[in-house]
Parts: sequence; structure tokens; C-alpha cells
Amino acid sequence: MQFPSPVSATWIADFINAKISGDENSLAAGINEIHKVKSGDIVFVDHPKYYDACLNSAATFIIINADKEVPKGKTLFVVEDPFEAYLKIVNQFKPFSASEKMISDSTSVGRNSVIMPNVFLGNNVIVGDNCVIHPNVTIYDDCVIGNSVEIHSGTVIGSDAFYFNTKKSRENWYKKMQSCGQVIIHDYVEIGANCTLDRGVSDSTIIGSGTKLDNLVHVGHDVVIGKNCLIAAQVGIAGGTILGDGVTLWGQVGVNKTITIGDNAVVMGQGGVTSSIDGNKTYWGTPIQEFYAKRKELVLIKRLPEIWEKVKSLTN
Repeated sequence: MQFPSPVSATWIADFINAKISGDENSLAAGINEIHKVKSGDIVFVDHPKYYDACLNSAATFIIINADKEVPKGKTLFVVEDPFEAYLKIVNQFKPFSASEKMISDSTSVGRNSVIMPNVFLGNNVIVGDNCVIHPNVTIYDDCVIGNSVEIHSGTVIGSDAFYFNTKKSRENWYKKMQSCGQVIIHDYVEIGANCTLDRGVSDSTIIGSGTKLDNLVHVGHDVVIGKNCLIAAQVGIAGGTILGDGVTLWGQVGVNKTITIGDNAVVMGQGGVTSSIDGNKTYWGTPIQEFYAKRKELVLIKRLPEIWEKVKSLTN
């Protein structure tokens, strides 16, 4: 999430009651979680396992719960509970705002777009030209829909990320990480019925131009799907994953979080993508293997009884 205008490090320190170390004269441009940070961003870390990753990330500002040597060009905010400090900043710059109409007054709908009955368009939603939004679609606040997009009934766009801060020392083990990102859908996308596209935690979930989603597809937070991809029914893509251009995922494929699928990769039905895979290849199985190698393996398995009988006849 980017702030409306840069905010001074000293203001942030005062706001979250932090001890400041490093450059006190710098300006923060926004706040992001670790997978999406860039220069000028604030990030938080509350576990020693991730200290180094955050301190060496692109983030300029780190909210942390330990005194550490300040890397060159960075600023540390030392607090007791970095997660609570993160939430305080998010809620300051992106507070919840209820929408009391089916189509918010702040929504923008382009020329020749059709919004059918019982569609909900939240605050600051942008719908481009020549779109068709079918009945019972819900589009949450701040989502952006490009031109010539069709969204079928029952789809929900912009629901919160399934993202929790876990501490078993508190009564509420799983405390929600407030989602302040959005969903951006580019031109010529078609989204089937009863799909769910989560907003980014602090950045954007993005669907590239020309991509087509079948019914019952789930796209997790901060996922980036490239251009002209085909995503078949009941596919689930976990948060932070990147799909290149021209990727095809057939029915019931499951994709792990924060991995990359290369351009023009094809994953056959019910495949389980557990780690990053190269483009321009076809995959199958769980965990996936290249399709033709997996098929040869299955053929050999079926022939094992026949091979065993031949082995026995040769040894007798």
C-alpha cells in the first residue's frame, strides 16, 4: 500500500511509539509485507528467523522487536510488538469504510458496460468500457476492472487475504493481517461463475490481459497471473505465486504459495505444483513431473507383473 504522500520517519516513530535507529530524516512511501517490499516501503518482522531477510530486503524501513545493527540507508523502528504496529499504520491510512449502497457513489463504470441486477460494487471500484458484470457478482473496495471484461454470476473479487499472524502465547492464536491491497484485472479477461479472487495483503493481485478463468477457481492474495493464461475449474492458487504468460492449469490443479510457473507451462488435471517449474513444458502428477516421463513410469508400473513373470521363467 502506498501512502497518499510520503510520511516522515519521525512521525511514524511517534505514531507507533517506537525507538528509531538510522536515518531519522527519511520519508516512507508506503507499507508492504516482505514478499512485495520495494525501496521506500515499511516492513515488519517479529521473529528472529526472519530478521536477516527483512534487514536485507528492499525495504527502507523495518519495524522490529530487537535492537540490531542498522544496514546502510535503512531506518529501524524498535517496538515490543511489530505486528500491532503494522496494523496501526494500515488502519490509519486504510481504515474500513462501509458501503451502504449496492453500487457505491464513488464507483466509476465505463462506456457501454452492463451491470446486471444484484451486483455489488464497493467504494472506489473502477470498471472499464464494454464490460459485462453478471448478476450476484461482488466486487469489493478499490478493485480495478479493465476494458471488455466479463465476470459471471456468484464471483467475489477483492475478499481479504487468508493471512494470519500466529502466536500461541495469546488467546487468539491466529490474528488477521489486515488486507489493504487490491485486485487489478486487465483487458479481455473472462472470469467464470463462483470464482474467488483475494485482494493483496498490501499490494495487488493481478490478472493479465486475455486470461480466462473457468468456474470455481480460487486465486489467493498477491498472485500475479500473466497474459493469455487458461485456468480450468476448481484450480486453487496460493498466495504470492507468479504465473507467466500463456500458462495452462487444467482442472483441480493445486499450486503452492510464493512459487513461479514459467511461460507456456501446462499442468495436467489434478496436478500438485509444490515448487517453481520451468516454462514450455507439460507436467503431471503430485508432486508434478514432466508429463512424458510420468507416463512412461506408469506404463512400466502396469507391466511389472508381466516383467516379473519373465524374470521368474529365466531363473527357473
